[in-house]
Amino acid sequence: MLTRRRLSDTDLAALDQFERRVVAVDGGRLKLEKAVLREGAAEGVLSYDGDRLVGFLGVYGFGGEPELVGAVDPAFRRRGLGSALLDNVLRSARGGRVLLVVPVGSTGGEVLARSRGGTHHHSEHALVLSVPPEGPHNPLIAVRPARPDDAVSVASLLHAAFGHAADQLAADTLVVEHDGVLAGTLRLTRDGDTAGIYGFAVDPHRQGEGIGRDVLRRVCGEALAGGAKRVALEVAVDNPHALRLYTSTGFVPVAGEDYWSLSDAGSVAAPE
Repeated sequence: MLTRRRLSDTDLAALDQFERRVVAVDGGRLKLEKAVLREGAAEGVLSYDGDRLVGFLGVYGFGGEPELVGAVDPAFRRRGLGSALLDNVLRSARGGRVLLVVPVGSTGGEVLARSRGGTHHHSEHALVLSVPPEGPHNPLIAVRPARPDDAVSVASLLHAAFGHAADQLAADTLVVEHDGVLAGTLRLTRDGDTAGIYGFAVDPHRQGEGIGRDVLRRVCGEALAGGAKRVALEVAVDNPHALRLYTSTGFVPVAGEDYWSLSDAGSVAAPE
């Protein structure tokens, strides 16, 4: 079992094959955020059997508690590998809270989370759009890459929307301006045929003005025109306003994840 801050090209290729094997048996998807792994912005715990990747747990920091996402190869389950991967991370968490991401309906994932003292934190819908959304564009709205001097404003927007913000601007951060005034932010990634939208926030004082819908239309339209076959995003189950915005723009729910809070991470004993 190895821990690497930056996955090698060989690891990433093995992860692609691993993901296909897991999804072929379990269905749904794995929220692996491979674009983030490629950038070296997340850590991976990997277990190999020879050249075959048989277990993976990604550790992602998105500004709040670290999120843990992974799986075990179907042919290597019921051997304690999932527990070993999780405990490897928890021993280094130093008592801080982490969020274990489990596909909705995964009994094994829920049992593992509860066995480590986990409590349900929240759930999210995963949505996908594959047809460019139609509708007008407000000429007063512009979307551009974030600059260093946008960092404070972006952090404020993210904190207002999600209760936390990353210490630094991500390289793929965009900002939304309305008549020259910063009004929103989002991140846009690309992983093969899929574009991903993350951290989409509109200034609370500007919500209800159609800014979010306009930005979704143009960002999704440009991503699909640029070669992406689909645009994906997640939304909290307890955020019906955002869910209505996304579905009315053309996004379709395709999966869901439960987030389990493991608040006593430092209690995991080291192996003898």
